[in-house]
Amino acid sequence: MVHIEDAAARLRSAAVSGRPCPPVRELEPFSVDDAYAIQELVVSPRVSARNPRVGRKVGLTSPAVQTQLGVDQPDFGVLLADMEIADGGEIPSGVLLQPRIEAEIAFVLATGIPDAHPETVARAVAYAVPALEIVDSRVEGWDITIVDTIADNASSGLFVLGAPRLGLDSFTPAAVSMTMRRNGELVSSGTGTDCLGDPLNALVWVAETALRLGRPLQEGEVVLSGALGPMVPVLPGDLFEAEISTLGPVSVRASAHSPASAGAPRRRVQTLRKDS
Repeated sequence: MVHIEDAAARLRSAAVSGRPCPPVRELEPFSVDDAYAIQELVVSPRVSARNPRVGRKVGLTSPAVQTQLGVDQPDFGVLLADMEIADGGEIPSGVLLQPRIEAEIAFVLATGIPDAHPETVARAVAYAVPALEIVDSRVEGWDITIVDTIADNASSGLFVLGAPRLGLDSFTPAAVSMTMRRNGELVSSGTGTDCLGDPLNALVWVAETALRLGRPLQEGEVVLSGALGPMVPVLPGDLFEAEISTLGPVSVRASAHSPASAGAPRRRVQTLRKDS
């Protein structure tokens, strides 16, 4: 379908040029499945042996974030290796267009997930870590519907994985509490139940949806399970420090330099991978 290709080209152009684009929903009344097809056209040109797919992100799991963006259901996007920033590292300038940040639990998979039964999904988890996701939108002013954000790789940007690792036998994801501070000031808080009632529910949801779309979750993938509280804008020089009870801390700082002006070419973030 030509309009699916046009939508993908619009989003790719916005990412490269640094100029946010009008919503892709203007091109056609796309379905959710159409939006995932657009997403694949956006993501696949970035994939290579040096920049493989490393996981998924679940978005729009928090009622607070759904309210912020005016949507009413979850979605998922693809994580690539060049999207990761080391814990305590820096968000480079000139990489993102309209960044915001949220704190969540990330699950790392010991095995692939062949079915979405909750017990199967839980058994597939090797461990969990505290995480930050720096979300972004290639759509002007975050003027998005569920179709726009799915097409735009679920408004993905960058992500940070904390160092602490715990298996599911050591903590209960639904029972955690989260606080996130910007330059020492509390700016977001929530609990595990703010993520679809339980972050494991988000993992089951993405496992089921990925299977339906023919993209099952694989061994070794990282799954960002979704925000535990409201997302917060990111400005140059901001230091973000999140703490998830039982799991532990994770932090990142935004570059003190102003982002590249609109129209300047986007540059890729250097991949900073932790040892497995």
